Amino acid sequence: MLDSLLRPLIDPPLNRVAKSLSDQGFMANRITWIGFILGLAGCVCAGFQAYIPAMILILLSRGLDILDGAVARAGGRVTEWGAYLDITLDFVIYAAFPVFFILGQPDHALAAAFLLFSYIGTASTFLAFAIIAAKRGLTTTERGEKSFYHQGGIVGATETVLFIIVCCLYPEAFSAFAVIFGLLCGMTALQRFMHAKRVFGMLPKTS
Repeated sequence: MLDSLLRPLIDPPLNRVAKSLSDQGFMANRITWIGFILGLAGCVCAGFQAYIPAMILILLSRGLDILDGAVARAGGRVTEWGAYLDITLDFVIYAAFPVFFILGQPDHALAAAFLLFSYIGTASTFLAFAIIAAKRGLTTTERGEKSFYHQGGIVGATETVLFIIVCCLYPEAFSAFAVIFGLLCGMTALQRFMHAKRVFGMLPKTS
């Protein structure tokens, strides 16, 4: 939900930085991998109850996640492999955080399991829509320029990062945050499901 509101503010300075990095020879996929390693390291820190380092590393990771696509576009090197790598590693980080968190605080395991269950709903509706949208030539730039259709909803990347931040700042309340966020993810999955039904229902049948 917040992604589309923040993109007009973020994109101009982001594109300038991306152009500079591209001109210096930085490769988008390397930025993606560095972001993933930082994010995974942050999740490991959460497992050791080092929540502030965890938050800092994950924020750096998510910053690089925004930057990699802009660098690819600035250098004219947008590829299917880059897009695949980007979204796959994003989902790994989002799922890794609650898993590592409960290694440090096992009492929150039930809430973490509910959250992971809700993530399946948001991920599957998102990716299934993107597959069919690509097949039928549907595009959107509402959440910035992307290699494939990014369906909106109540919960997006920004909201997920905010969830991680509040969990790191108030780890004792993880279960409450996880249940609330999981319910929002469930609402997002339903929202995307209904959006897909409406959009695909209007498309002409393929032979």
